[in-house]
Amino acid sequence: MITAMKAKDKTTLSVIRMIKAALQNEKNEVGRDLTDAEELGVITREMKQRKESLEEFEKANREDLVTGVKAEIAVVEKYMPKQMDDAAIKQTVQDTITEVGATGKADFGKVMKALMPKVKGKADGAKVNAYVKELLG
Repeated sequence: MITAMKAKDKTTLSVIRMIKAALQNEKNEVGRDLTDAEELGVITREMKQRKESLEEFEKANREDLVTGVKAEIAVVEKYMPKQMDDAAIKQTVQDTITEVGATGKADFGKVMKALMPKVKGKADGAKVNAYVKELLG
């Protein structure tokens, strides 16, 4: 935050302040210090909100707002773990299907339950969901 202040980088400073506030709110809500996984969950939620905003602004042809949200997403990405590529996601899904012994669409929930802790924060849930459906059905 101090680096952003010194650089007079208003976008980075704003995003860091929003993330810090979200982390503090979550800490107050649970009544204790957050674990690393809980902190990652808050940052992931912030990223998801920005991506949803980006989609809405693009649909509404609000290029002025799209530019700002893209800059915010770039800042939040710095604090996220490295994202898995499509091949790694697909391989993890396949390994999990084999691991739980899934045979069809009826095992979708079982696969997702075992899979999500492995990819949480590292892969987009929608992509994971799509690959599970593809490989099971």
